[in-house]
Amino acid sequence: MAASLTTPPSHRASNVSRRRLRLEVGLALLSVLLFFATLLWPEWIEIVFGVDPDFGNGSFEWLIMELTAISAVVAIFLARADWRRIRSPGLRQP
Repeated sequence: MAASLTTPPSHRASNVSRRRLRLEVGLALLSVLLFFATLLWPEWIEIVFGVDPDFGNGSFEWLIMELTAISAVVAIFLARADWRRIRSPGLRQP
């Protein structure tokens, strides 16, 4: 706790941004992985979870692909914004 009181606010902000950047990159990678898994092997949902939510018509797989593609794009843009914020001169650590 005492160390956080002596750390300049710009360094604390940078540490938070770096953690958030790592989280966003991780979510983007996971989303891309799920997107391609569903694109290349649509039956993985039925095999892993043991249920067929769309009764074989493939609509659930398309929904998963759309949601993972959207979440990947959003996470990539958020990570890009955080990367630029981290790289800006105001938040650089000495």
